[in-house]
Amino acid sequence: MQALLETINRKVNDAGGVLNVRESKKYRQKYRELLKKADIECPEPTRSPKKGKRGRIKRSKSRNLLERLRDFENETLRFMETDYVPFTNNLGESDIRMTKVQQKISGCFRSMEGALIFCRVRGYLSTCRKQGVSSSQALSLLFDGKLPDFLVQE
Repeated sequence: MQALLETINRKVNDAGGVLNVRESKKYRQKYRELLKKADIECPEPTRSPKKGKRGRIKRSKSRNLLERLRDFENETLRFMETDYVPFTNNLGESDIRMTKVQQKISGCFRSMEGALIFCRVRGYLSTCRKQGVSSSQALSLLFDGKLPDFLVQE
């Protein structure tokens, strides 16, 4: 599955951000075939004959992943049909990482205003980084009362 998804990502990048309908259907079919094979290798657990067991049946991590890939097929493959959806969520996770680190170190923010200021600064620096402006350059511009070129509206 990992190899298939990475292949699709390469094809999407080669195609300029979006696959055509024919290729998209071809890869969806391969995706579903892999899920069917995985379903055979990792079958759904059956209820144990022991009396007294209630609630949901425990599933393995691989079974949980298989079910999520099957149930959220559109979300998993959205990157091949929508140009602004990235292949991974690494940027989103890295954006919130510093907030969690700050929270872990200090325990909490002392005030809501302090939390808002922290988030505003982190958001500005993150946006600048994504636009190719270094953090030091972004802060220098800010302290000089200027904005980076991508924020200047003409």
